[in-house]
Amino acid sequence: MLSQLFSVIAPVFVCAAIGYVWKRQNRPYDADLISALSVNIGTPCLAFYTLTSTNLDPGAFNEMALATLVTLAAFVALYVPALKAVGLSQKAFLPALTFANVGNMGLPLALLAFGEQGLALAISYFAINVVVMFSFGVAVAAGAASWRKLVRLPVLYAVGAALAFLYTGTTPPEWVASTTRILGGLTIPLMLITLGVSLAGLGIRSLPRSFGLSVLRLLSGFAIGWATAEIFGMEGAARGVLILQCAMPVAVFNYLFALQYNNQPEEVAGTVVISTALSFLTLPALLWYVM
Repeated sequence: MLSQLFSVIAPVFVCAAIGYVWKRQNRPYDADLISALSVNIGTPCLAFYTLTSTNLDPGAFNEMALATLVTLAAFVALYVPALKAVGLSQKAFLPALTFANVGNMGLPLALLAFGEQGLALAISYFAINVVVMFSFGVAVAAGAASWRKLVRLPVLYAVGAALAFLYTGTTPPEWVASTTRILGGLTIPLMLITLGVSLAGLGIRSLPRSFGLSVLRLLSGFAIGWATAEIFGMEGAARGVLILQCAMPVAVFNYLFALQYNNQPEEVAGTVVISTALSFLTLPALLWYVM
Protein backbone atom coordinates (compact mmCIF):
# COMPACT_ATOMS: atom_id res chain seq x y z
CA MET A 1 0.00 0.00 0.00
CA LEU A 2 2.84 2.42 0.84
CA SER A 3 4.45 1.74 -2.52
CA GLN A 4 1.14 2.30 -4.28
CA LEU A 5 0.55 5.57 -2.42
CA PHE A 6 4.05 6.78 -3.25
CA SER A 7 3.54 5.99 -6.94
CA VAL A 8 0.43 8.21 -6.92
CA ILE A 9 1.83 11.09 -4.87
CA ALA A 10 5.36 11.26 -6.29
CA PRO A 11 4.45 12.47 -9.81
CA VAL A 12 2.27 15.23 -8.34
CA PHE A 13 5.05 16.41 -6.04
CA VAL A 14 7.78 16.16 -8.68
CA CYS A 15 5.87 18.04 -11.40
CA ALA A 16 4.69 20.78 -9.02
CA ALA A 17 8.20 21.05 -7.56
CA ILE A 18 9.66 21.51 -11.04
CA GLY A 19 7.34 24.46 -11.62
CA TYR A 20 8.01 25.91 -8.17
CA VAL A 21 11.80 25.72 -8.47
CA TRP A 22 11.68 26.98 -12.05
CA LYS A 23 9.79 30.09 -10.96
CA ARG A 24 11.96 30.67 -7.88
CA GLN A 25 15.05 30.64 -10.10
CA ASN A 26 13.48 33.41 -12.21
CA ARG A 27 13.53 31.29 -15.33
CA PRO A 28 11.16 32.39 -18.12
CA TYR A 29 7.76 30.72 -17.99
CA ASP A 30 4.84 32.10 -19.95
CA ALA A 31 2.09 31.00 -17.60
CA ASP A 32 -0.59 32.77 -19.66
CA LEU A 33 0.40 30.88 -22.81
CA ILE A 34 0.67 27.53 -21.03
CA SER A 35 -2.67 28.04 -19.29
CA ALA A 36 -4.30 29.02 -22.57
CA LEU A 37 -2.95 25.89 -24.27
CA SER A 38 -4.14 23.72 -21.39
CA VAL A 39 -7.60 25.27 -21.14
CA ASN A 40 -8.35 25.69 -24.85
CA ILE A 41 -6.62 22.66 -26.38
CA GLY A 42 -5.21 20.19 -23.86
CA THR A 43 -8.13 19.83 -21.47
CA PRO A 44 -10.85 19.56 -24.17
CA CYS A 45 -8.80 16.90 -25.99
CA LEU A 46 -8.14 15.05 -22.74
CA ALA A 47 -11.83 15.11 -21.84
CA PHE A 48 -12.94 13.95 -25.30
CA TYR A 49 -10.40 11.15 -25.62
CA THR A 50 -10.86 9.86 -22.07
CA LEU A 51 -14.66 9.79 -22.23
CA THR A 52 -14.74 8.12 -25.66
CA SER A 53 -11.94 5.60 -25.06
CA THR A 54 -12.96 4.44 -21.57
CA ASN A 55 -15.79 1.96 -21.22
CA LEU A 56 -17.69 4.32 -18.97
CA ASP A 57 -21.36 3.62 -18.44
CA PRO A 58 -23.41 6.73 -19.32
CA GLY A 59 -25.32 6.15 -16.10
CA ALA A 60 -22.07 6.47 -14.14
CA PHE A 61 -21.35 9.81 -15.82
CA ASN A 62 -24.86 11.05 -15.02
CA GLU A 63 -24.58 9.91 -11.41
CA MET A 64 -21.27 11.70 -10.93
CA ALA A 65 -22.65 14.85 -12.55
CA LEU A 66 -25.65 14.86 -10.21
CA ALA A 67 -23.46 14.13 -7.20
CA THR A 68 -21.25 17.05 -8.20
CA LEU A 69 -24.22 19.43 -8.16
CA VAL A 70 -25.21 18.12 -4.73
CA THR A 71 -21.71 18.70 -3.31
CA LEU A 72 -21.49 22.22 -4.74
CA ALA A 73 -24.90 23.09 -3.30
CA ALA A 74 -23.80 21.69 0.06
CA PHE A 75 -20.62 23.80 -0.02
CA VAL A 76 -22.62 26.96 -0.64
CA ALA A 77 -25.15 26.08 2.08
CA LEU A 78 -22.28 25.60 4.55
CA TYR A 79 -20.00 28.48 3.62
CA VAL A 80 -22.54 31.30 3.26
CA PRO A 81 -23.60 31.28 6.95
CA ALA A 82 -20.05 30.43 8.09
CA LEU A 83 -18.55 33.46 6.33
CA LYS A 84 -21.40 35.65 7.54
CA ALA A 85 -20.83 34.51 11.13
CA VAL A 86 -17.17 35.57 11.10
CA GLY A 87 -17.75 38.73 9.07
CA LEU A 88 -15.79 37.77 5.94
CA SER A 89 -16.59 38.88 2.39
CA GLN A 90 -18.87 36.54 0.45
CA LYS A 91 -17.53 37.94 -2.85
CA ALA A 92 -13.94 37.14 -1.95
CA PHE A 93 -14.20 33.85 -0.08
CA LEU A 94 -17.40 32.04 -1.16
CA PRO A 95 -16.05 31.18 -4.64
CA ALA A 96 -12.63 30.37 -3.15
CA LEU A 97 -14.06 27.87 -0.69
CA THR A 98 -16.66 26.40 -3.05
CA PHE A 99 -14.52 25.71 -6.10
CA ALA A 100 -11.59 23.43 -5.35
CA ASN A 101 -8.58 22.56 -7.48
CA VAL A 102 -10.33 19.70 -9.26
CA GLY A 103 -8.38 20.37 -12.46
CA ASN A 104 -4.67 20.87 -11.80
CA MET A 105 -4.63 18.45 -8.85
CA GLY A 106 -7.88 16.50 -9.02
CA LEU A 107 -7.54 15.12 -12.54
CA PRO A 108 -3.93 13.88 -12.16
CA LEU A 109 -4.68 12.28 -8.78
CA ALA A 110 -7.79 10.54 -10.12
CA LEU A 111 -5.79 9.19 -13.07
CA LEU A 112 -2.90 7.98 -10.93
CA ALA A 113 -5.13 6.47 -8.25
CA PHE A 114 -7.91 4.92 -10.34
CA GLY A 115 -6.65 4.79 -13.92
CA GLU A 116 -8.57 5.81 -17.04
CA GLN A 117 -11.96 5.07 -15.48
CA GLY A 118 -11.15 7.32 -12.54
CA LEU A 119 -10.02 10.08 -14.90
CA ALA A 120 -13.28 9.83 -16.87
CA LEU A 121 -15.31 10.16 -13.67
CA ALA A 122 -13.12 13.05 -12.49
CA ILE A 123 -13.70 14.81 -15.81
CA SER A 124 -17.45 14.54 -15.17
CA TYR A 125 -16.96 16.33 -11.83
CA PHE A 126 -14.60 18.83 -13.45
CA ALA A 127 -17.02 19.67 -16.28
CA ILE A 128 -19.95 20.39 -13.97
CA ASN A 129 -17.67 22.34 -11.63
CA VAL A 130 -16.50 24.54 -14.53
CA VAL A 131 -20.08 25.31 -15.58
CA VAL A 132 -21.11 26.33 -12.06
CA MET A 133 -17.87 28.25 -11.46
CA PHE A 134 -18.24 30.38 -14.58
CA SER A 135 -21.92 31.08 -13.90
CA PHE A 136 -22.62 31.15 -10.17
CA GLY A 137 -18.98 31.71 -9.15
CA VAL A 138 -18.48 34.71 -11.42
CA ALA A 139 -21.91 36.05 -10.45
CA VAL A 140 -20.85 36.08 -6.79
CA ALA A 141 -17.42 37.60 -7.44
CA ALA A 142 -18.53 40.21 -9.98
CA GLY A 143 -22.17 40.71 -9.12
CA ALA A 144 -23.35 39.38 -12.50
CA ALA A 145 -23.01 36.04 -14.33
CA SER A 146 -20.52 35.89 -17.22
CA TRP A 147 -22.48 33.81 -19.73
CA ARG A 148 -20.21 34.95 -22.53
CA LYS A 149 -17.18 33.38 -20.83
CA LEU A 150 -19.16 30.23 -20.10
CA VAL A 151 -20.24 29.57 -23.70
CA ARG A 152 -16.68 30.17 -24.93
CA LEU A 153 -15.18 27.31 -22.89
CA PRO A 154 -13.99 24.62 -25.34
CA VAL A 155 -14.10 21.86 -22.72
CA LEU A 156 -17.91 22.06 -22.57
CA TYR A 157 -18.21 21.36 -26.29
CA ALA A 158 -15.62 18.59 -26.08
CA VAL A 159 -17.58 16.91 -23.27
CA GLY A 160 -20.81 17.37 -25.23
CA ALA A 161 -19.30 15.75 -28.33
CA ALA A 162 -17.88 12.89 -26.26
CA LEU A 163 -21.25 12.29 -24.61
CA ALA A 164 -22.87 12.04 -28.04
CA PHE A 165 -20.57 9.09 -28.80
CA LEU A 166 -20.98 7.70 -25.28
CA TYR A 167 -24.79 7.69 -25.30
CA THR A 168 -25.07 6.32 -28.83
CA GLY A 169 -22.52 3.57 -28.22
CA THR A 170 -20.38 4.65 -31.19
CA THR A 171 -16.69 5.46 -31.47
CA PRO A 172 -15.03 8.49 -33.09
CA PRO A 173 -12.85 8.08 -36.19
CA GLU A 174 -9.39 6.74 -35.47
CA TRP A 175 -7.67 9.94 -36.58
CA VAL A 176 -9.80 11.96 -34.15
CA ALA A 177 -9.01 9.57 -31.31
CA SER A 178 -5.29 9.62 -32.06
CA THR A 179 -5.13 13.41 -32.36
CA THR A 180 -7.01 14.05 -29.12
CA ARG A 181 -4.92 11.42 -27.32
CA ILE A 182 -1.66 13.12 -28.30
CA LEU A 183 -2.87 16.65 -27.52
CA GLY A 184 -4.58 15.55 -24.31
CA GLY A 185 -1.37 13.94 -23.13
CA LEU A 186 0.27 17.32 -22.61
CA THR A 187 -2.41 18.49 -20.18
CA ILE A 188 -1.64 16.65 -16.93
CA PRO A 189 2.09 17.52 -16.66
CA LEU A 190 1.50 21.11 -17.77
CA MET A 191 -1.27 21.52 -15.19
CA LEU A 192 0.97 20.33 -12.37
CA ILE A 193 4.02 22.33 -13.46
CA THR A 194 1.87 25.46 -13.81
CA LEU A 195 0.45 24.80 -10.34
CA GLY A 196 4.00 24.89 -8.94
CA VAL A 197 4.77 28.08 -10.85
CA SER A 198 1.58 29.72 -9.58
CA LEU A 199 2.28 28.80 -5.96
CA ALA A 200 5.79 30.22 -6.19
CA GLY A 201 4.36 33.57 -7.25
CA LEU A 202 1.66 33.86 -4.58
CA GLY A 203 2.24 35.46 -1.20
CA ILE A 204 0.59 34.85 2.17
CA ARG A 205 -1.30 37.53 4.03
CA SER A 206 -3.21 37.22 7.31
CA LEU A 207 -1.80 33.78 8.15
CA PRO A 208 -4.27 32.79 10.94
CA ARG A 209 -7.32 33.57 8.81
CA SER A 210 -5.92 31.82 5.75
CA PHE A 211 -4.99 28.81 7.85
CA GLY A 212 -8.47 28.60 9.38
CA LEU A 213 -10.21 28.85 6.01
CA SER A 214 -7.84 26.27 4.54
CA VAL A 215 -8.60 23.78 7.30
CA LEU A 216 -12.33 24.42 6.83
CA ARG A 217 -12.05 23.79 3.07
CA LEU A 218 -10.19 20.49 3.42
CA LEU A 219 -12.21 19.06 6.32
CA SER A 220 -15.61 20.11 4.99
CA GLY A 221 -14.65 18.96 1.49
CA PHE A 222 -13.86 15.48 2.74
CA ALA A 223 -16.99 15.36 4.92
CA ILE A 224 -19.35 16.51 2.14
CA GLY A 225 -17.73 14.19 -0.39
CA TRP A 226 -18.05 11.24 1.99
CA ALA A 227 -21.66 12.07 2.89
CA THR A 228 -22.68 12.49 -0.75
CA ALA A 229 -21.03 9.20 -1.72
CA GLU A 230 -22.98 7.51 1.08
CA ILE A 231 -26.28 9.08 -0.04
CA PHE A 232 -25.74 7.93 -3.63
CA GLY A 233 -24.49 4.51 -2.55
CA MET A 234 -21.28 4.92 -4.53
CA GLU A 235 -18.57 2.28 -4.44
CA GLY A 236 -15.11 1.71 -5.89
CA ALA A 237 -13.64 4.31 -8.23
CA ALA A 238 -16.77 6.51 -8.24
CA ARG A 239 -16.73 6.81 -4.46
CA GLY A 240 -12.99 7.46 -4.36
CA VAL A 241 -13.06 10.07 -7.12
CA LEU A 242 -15.96 11.99 -5.58
CA ILE A 243 -14.31 12.19 -2.16
CA LEU A 244 -10.96 13.03 -3.73
CA GLN A 245 -12.34 15.86 -5.84
CA CYS A 246 -14.32 17.32 -2.95
CA ALA A 247 -11.28 17.28 -0.67
CA MET A 248 -8.99 19.23 -3.01
CA PRO A 249 -7.54 22.59 -1.88
CA VAL A 250 -8.62 26.05 -3.05
CA ALA A 251 -8.14 26.45 -6.79
CA VAL A 252 -5.59 28.94 -8.11
CA PHE A 253 -8.27 30.24 -10.46
CA ASN A 254 -10.07 31.79 -7.47
CA TYR A 255 -7.10 34.11 -6.98
CA LEU A 256 -7.56 35.32 -10.55
CA PHE A 257 -11.25 35.96 -9.84
CA ALA A 258 -10.37 37.93 -6.72
CA LEU A 259 -7.68 39.89 -8.58
CA GLN A 260 -9.94 40.70 -11.52
CA TYR A 261 -12.79 41.99 -9.34
CA ASN A 262 -10.59 43.43 -6.54
CA ASN A 263 -11.99 41.10 -3.87
CA GLN A 264 -9.10 40.90 -1.36
CA PRO A 265 -6.77 39.01 -3.76
CA GLU A 266 -3.86 38.87 -1.27
CA GLU A 267 -5.95 37.02 1.30
CA VAL A 268 -7.44 34.68 -1.29
CA ALA A 269 -3.88 33.94 -2.42
CA GLY A 270 -3.07 32.98 1.17
CA THR A 271 -5.87 30.41 1.23
CA VAL A 272 -4.64 28.97 -2.07
CA VAL A 273 -1.06 28.56 -0.82
CA ILE A 274 -1.86 27.25 2.66
CA SER A 275 -4.67 24.90 1.60
CA THR A 276 -2.41 23.44 -1.09
CA ALA A 277 0.46 22.99 1.38
CA LEU A 278 -1.86 21.31 3.88
CA SER A 279 -3.29 19.17 1.11
CA PHE A 280 0.16 17.88 0.22
CA LEU A 281 0.61 16.89 3.87
CA THR A 282 -2.76 15.13 4.07
CA LEU A 283 -2.65 13.44 0.65
CA PRO A 284 -1.18 10.15 1.92
CA ALA A 285 -4.01 9.70 4.43
CA LEU A 286 -6.65 10.80 1.92
CA LEU A 287 -5.40 8.44 -0.79
CA TRP A 288 -5.06 5.59 1.70
CA TYR A 289 -8.72 6.05 2.60
CA VAL A 290 -10.17 6.30 -0.91
CA MET A 291 -8.01 3.56 -2.41
